[in-house]
Amino acid sequence: MLNRRKFIKSTAATASLFAIGNKSASGMIPPPDIKDIKPIVISTWDFGIAANQAAWKVLVSGGRALDAVEKGVHVPEADPKNQSVGYGGLPDRDGHVTLDACIMDELGNCGSVAGLEHIVHPISVARLVMEKTPHVMLVGDGALQFALENGFKKENLLTKESEKAWKEWLKTAKYAPVMNIENKLYDKAAPTKLPGNQYNHDTIGMLAIDSKGNISGACTTSGMAYKLHGRVGDSPIIGAGLYVDNEVGGATSTGVGEEVIRNVGSFLVVELMRQGYSPEAACKEAVMRIIKKKPETAKNIQVGFLALNKKGEYGAFAIQKGFSYAVCTEEKNDLLIPGKSYY
Repeated sequence: MLNRRKFIKSTAATASLFAIGNKSASGMIPPPDIKDIKPIVISTWDFGIAANQAAWKVLVSGGRALDAVEKGVHVPEADPKNQSVGYGGLPDRDGHVTLDACIMDELGNCGSVAGLEHIVHPISVARLVMEKTPHVMLVGDGALQFALENGFKKENLLTKESEKAWKEWLKTAKYAPVMNIENKLYDKAAPTKLPGNQYNHDTIGMLAIDSKGNISGACTTSGMAYKLHGRVGDSPIIGAGLYVDNEVGGATSTGVGEEVIRNVGSFLVVELMRQGYSPEAACKEAVMRIIKKKPETAKNIQVGFLALNKKGEYGAFAIQKGFSYAVCTEEKNDLLIPGKSYY
């Protein structure tokens, strides 16, 4: 009879003929030893740096990854200078600031809100949907009613700056998305002002592993600027804008949500990691699916994916250059990394 060590070696050798990377014969990635897992938080774009700092305070104190990602994305949600997330977000073409968000924990629990108005922290409403209702998603007036019933304060989210940009856009009402607009819109030292019809949107997606090795994620946005009233992108959709499987890892997305939804992007990334792809390779494959299906469309849009596996390895890939993400660990304090791209 084979001893355990010889059996594992034999199984691994056989599986390597059929598997990618380090999959086991069953098609599953062998789970890492819990003692080898260290806390980490990653998030999209440069405004992820400040968000990571808030999340890290929770992780370093031994807190749960779910609490960390919620606290982390609170930062851009409440920042009026960030016109792509939460308070101060650019409105739809009718002048309404509508917010989308979702959250997912290590147990597969998830909650989401879409088209939510007047609430600064849609991520926290999404968490209550997860924890207090039998549902996954609430939308529009129903989401607002639920938030108010649970003690959230109704506020005007349209700042003077965003209202001014919207009125400028109304002069031509031309929708002209600009790739990587968040890098142009958001600069803590000196926000760049662009013509009204050049504003687009973007998202913060955040993934974290806590000291127990558990993974959670959050995604929140004000959506595509000057969108049709009622438009919902990928950010609040579990499997599109965000997906977490505690056995494998998590993924989140940014960019033109319609293309992410069509490919169920974040779920795809996690499933590729389950098959043995590295986080970066999984993100790249998800991007390539979009490009292969709509090559002409892909030339003029941005979509990026960010992923974190159970080992704490991370990676990203985007259609266009310019996508960046922030990383915070014990060794790397809020390091900003440019993601690789196809073009």
